[in-house]
Order: sequence, then structure tokens, then C-alpha cells
Amino acid sequence: MRCDEGTMRTIDDQVAVELPLEIRLVHHDDSGEFETPISVTMRTPGHDGELATGFLLTEGVIDAPDQIERIRMCGGGNVIIVHLKPTVIVDTDKLTRHFYTSSSCGVCGKSAIEAVNLSITGKLEPNAPRVKAAVISSLPQALRSAQSVFDRTGGLHASGLFDTDGSLIRLHEDVGRHNALDKLIGAQWYDDESVLAESIVLVSGRVSFELVQKSLVAGIAILVAVGAPSSLAVDLASHHNMTLVGFNRGQRFNLYSGFQRVESS
Repeated sequence: MRCDEGTMRTIDDQVAVELPLEIRLVHHDDSGEFETPISVTMRTPGHDGELATGFLLTEGVIDAPDQIERIRMCGGGNVIIVHLKPTVIVDTDKLTRHFYTSSSCGVCGKSAIEAVNLSITGKLEPNAPRVKAAVISSLPQALRSAQSVFDRTGGLHASGLFDTDGSLIRLHEDVGRHNALDKLIGAQWYDDESVLAESIVLVSGRVSFELVQKSLVAGIAILVAVGAPSSLAVDLASHHNMTLVGFNRGQRFNLYSGFQRVESS
């Protein structure tokens, strides 16, 4: 039913699909093969292999997609099992710690930065890539124009990868902002992970601690959000000299860290 200026009428409406996905990992050690459930996340079905790959990469469980032997779906499509190659050694501590997979929650406490720093082994290029302020301002409209599922449902987050001229490289949508980013990173790692360090990532909502964490692990130097950053997101981005942009709306934005990569138009 829809109410329009006090008048009720029956209509058909499309809503965003949200279903649970359990990610399980098959790994090996000297005593044999093990299957370990590591996460359950609420997601929009589609690109689940990229989601699982991006999740394992950005959480530091694996270092590269070629460590994966195969991926299979089961449980009616709501369980994904990732088989690692027998030669891949897994840090079991990372399998037993709690993964933050709520689309609305963040990590609490300054001590979380120290824990995350342990999983960020690479360093960003200190002054690259560089992007003009006008390009950053143009990104939200470019992202919105490409969100085909959002057009039908109005209920999805998006993560978009852009080059420094503002051209869209790829986009992924999901009910969870962290899932959209994992799908984006997982898909790009399969194609060419080096592009992530040379490009800009735009997220459609606010930017939380875990989105900065995932971006840093993937080597992303410029992270832009339509919404607000959290205090811990700013702290983590500043600590690693990431360029973090928030409130990117209507030809205005706030620049919180990594100022040297943004050029005045």
C-alpha cells in the first residue's frame, strides 16, 4: 500500500534482497584438513565468490586470490566454502577472533587500531595517486547514475572504483556497506590488484573504522565517502597517511587526512 497525500492505494514495490551468507574455510596443517566457519554476514545475493575472497583478503586471512584452490556454494546458496591450497599456512588466531560483520556496527576502542595495524603490512605511496578536487566532487553523481539496483529498490549501499580522471572502473552494490567494498576488492584482485593503489574508492554512505581497515589492507590510498567518517576511521586513516574524504556532496567535501594527494581545481 502507498499513501499519497492521504490517499491509500495498492502498488507493487521492489525491495532489496537480504539473506545470510555463512563463509567457511577449508584449510590444512600437519595433522590434516579442517573446515572452519569464520563469519556470517547479511548480504544481497550475487558475487558471493568475490565477497568471500574480498573478506578473506581484507581481514588478512589470505594474501592473494591464488591461495584459493576452489570456491563452492552449498546450503541452498547461503553457505560458501572456500578451499585453500594445501601449501597455504593459516593463522588460526585470525580464524577464531570475532569478525565485525554488522552493516551498522564499528569497532570500539582505540586499542583496536593497534590490532588492525598488525594486519596492514604494505605501505601506501606517500604522494600518489594525485587527484583534482573537482574530480572528487563529481564522483557521487557518477556512482549514483550507475546504481541500477538502487534505482529499483532504493535500499542498497555501493562501492565504486574510479580512476583519477573520474571514470568508473567497477561498481558493486549490497545491503551491507562492508559487503559492497569486499565484493569490489575481491573482484579487482582477481583482475589486477595493482589498480587499487592507483585509483579512488567511493562509498555511498558513512565511512567506518572497518571500511578504512579493509581499504588499507587492499592498498587503497584514497577513500571517499558521501557521508560522515567516524573518529576511529579518521584516526586509522591519519596513522597510515591515507587520504580520507567525507561529506562529499554538492561540490563540497571535508578532507580529514592525506591532504597532499588532492589538488585544488
